[in-house]
Formats: sequence, C-alpha cells, structure tokens
Amino acid sequence: MTRRSLHVEPQSPLEIARHYVRELIYGANDGIITTFAVVAGVAGGGLSLRVVLVIGAANLFADGLSMAVGNYLSIRSHESVLETQDLPQEEASPFRHAGATFLAFVVAGAVPLVPYMIPILPFDRFMSSLVLTFLAMFVVGASRAVIANVRWWKAGLEMLGLGAVVAALAYASGAVVASIVDRA
Repeated sequence: MTRRSLHVEPQSPLEIARHYVRELIYGANDGIITTFAVVAGVAGGGLSLRVVLVIGAANLFADGLSMAVGNYLSIRSHESVLETQDLPQEEASPFRHAGATFLAFVVAGAVPLVPYMIPILPFDRFMSSLVLTFLAMFVVGASRAVIANVRWWKAGLEMLGLGAVVAALAYASGAVVASIVDRA
C-alpha cells in the first residue's frame, strides 16, 4: 500500500528557496557562527594564523557534515513517526535537505576564514573577520525577505544581534581558557 504524501517537489527557484529555507538559514547561521566562534576563540587565546585555518577548515567540514547527517536523521525519524500514526508523508527527500544544510553551512561558514586565507592583509585579520562575519549574518538574515513576509532590516538585525552575542561569548571563552592555561 502506498502512503499518502503532502510533499510537493519545488520547481522554480523561488519555490526551491522556500522549500529549503529552514536548512539554508539554519545551515548558514550555524556555519557563520561556529566558524567565527573558532576564529574568536583562537584569537582570544592568542594562537597562530595556522591554528585558525586548521581548526576552521576542520570545523567547516566536520560540523557541516554533522549538521547534514543530523538533519537527514531528524527528517527520517519524523517521517517514521508519521508513518506509525498513519499520517501522510511530509518530506520525500531528506537527502536533499541534508545537502542544503551542508552547502549553506560550508559556504556561509567560510566567510569568517577569508581574512586568514589572504597571504598579506593590511588590516587586522580578526577585525576583518569580525566585520565580514557580521555583514554575512545581516545579509543572510535580510535575505529571508526575498522569500518570506518579513522586513529585511528586522530579519537582518535579528540574525546579526543573536550572532554578535554568540561571537562575544566565544571570544571571551577563548580569553578565559587562555588565561587559565597560562597560569598553570
């Protein structure tokens, strides 16, 4: 017996963006914030450029995959519960949602690392990363207005504000751990 399905495969770019908006925003937000947290923690700890790049790249790949797998398993679990309740299928393509999460995480998450990838930079790398990170958070948040009924500036400020709090806490945690380690 074939299970009923509420899933409608998106066709146009707008439909695709709306269909995957959760994955795109969640992946991009987490990618930007966790990668900047690495950068901020390493900067707060006074560690080298090499450490930022190695840990940042490892974070992009491992955390991006982890989020994608988590999203895939979450959708599969949800669909299994719906099936046991004899409810219609909501999502037929958990693998695509996982891919959207991974792609958004890696693309947006690379932004904080850009200043550390440029061989010679006439500006402070950490401050450049901070500015790019905040700009990326605002742009990702504001971009929701293209596909949803939100004010672009409010959505941008919401994501920027929450991301700024996380960034400050990440920097402070790196500084605190470094000071503890230095005393030992």
